[in-house]
Amino acid sequence: MNARKWGIAILVLVCIALAGVAAQDGAPLAVPEEKRLRNVRQLTFIGENAEAYFSPDDKLIIFQTHTVEGACDQIFTMDLAGQNRRLISTGGGKTTCGAVFPGGKRMIYASTHAAGAACPPPPDYSRGYVWKMYPEFDIYRVDANGRHLKRLTATPGYDAEGAISPDGKRIVFTSVRDGDLDLYVMDADGKNVKRLTRELGYDGGAFFSPDGKKIVWRAARLKTPKEEADYKELLKTNAYRPANLELYIMDADGSNQRQITSNGAANFAPFFHPDGQRIIFASNVENPRGRNFDLYLIHVDGTGLERVTFHETFDAFPMFSSDGKMLVWASNRREAHRGNTNIFLADWVD
Repeated sequence: MNARKWGIAILVLVCIALAGVAAQDGAPLAVPEEKRLRNVRQLTFIGENAEAYFSPDDKLIIFQTHTVEGACDQIFTMDLAGQNRRLISTGGGKTTCGAVFPGGKRMIYASTHAAGAACPPPPDYSRGYVWKMYPEFDIYRVDANGRHLKRLTATPGYDAEGAISPDGKRIVFTSVRDGDLDLYVMDADGKNVKRLTRELGYDGGAFFSPDGKKIVWRAARLKTPKEEADYKELLKTNAYRPANLELYIMDADGSNQRQITSNGAANFAPFFHPDGQRIIFASNVENPRGRNFDLYLIHVDGTGLERVTFHETFDAFPMFSSDGKMLVWASNRREAHRGNTNIFLADWVD
């Protein structure tokens, strides 16, 4: 491990050690209405932590984090007690969207480090709140120690938001390589890339179903010429303005695409329950102009919507363990400082 990676890893551990005790004295981990969640425990205690996902054997969690204001996210793994943290990314650039292959020996994440070790410039909010779709992002594969780095994408523009199929043979991801933010699938070695979506508008945040036959994702469909013009103009500057995002499902080859939510809110971070018949996701449907996102459960046919979290702060990025007995997610609850996002783990009550 180089000196930069050691420095980041040590800083994270020191900050956690200093903050952990104080955070334990905060507000309750759950509220009474959250009847699906039992034995809630907090795994991180400081900084910005998000996109925490189980390894297929449920022994590790891979997540992105930064603990110092102005720093860029890096990819770490930890055990289910929040211990034994290990830096997986290079320590340079900005990273996102980690995932673990079956067997736990290989992982993927997206990173800008090839364009330089420094953080890329922050988004320009002069035209309102936007996501920066950094063209420097590419998807990389590494071993469980962050070594043997292999670049899987090399086309100009944004390549990120990767997720691995249950058999470890395919990766679904978002790319702008054909001029729009669409979903693609490729082999685990980056070969045989196939485009899955073609309708104008953002498509991303995709995950495979437990049997690998379906894909669920979030999408923005443009309804007016003004929306279309705004989207295209922002895309020229590698930016996207999130607003109405609905959830969709399709066969893993891109066929039989259909919409499963239609509430006009920002719905994102969908993930299949292990039964393959339900999807958990985050939405601000109860607070459409605010940041109070909660977790919801819905059947794959769009029926049976059920609210899961009721906390007054942000809850998102949910993922079930492979047996459906645990749920990991990110939340602002019990924040040590305003805006802190931490990782939580709970037993799932079905």
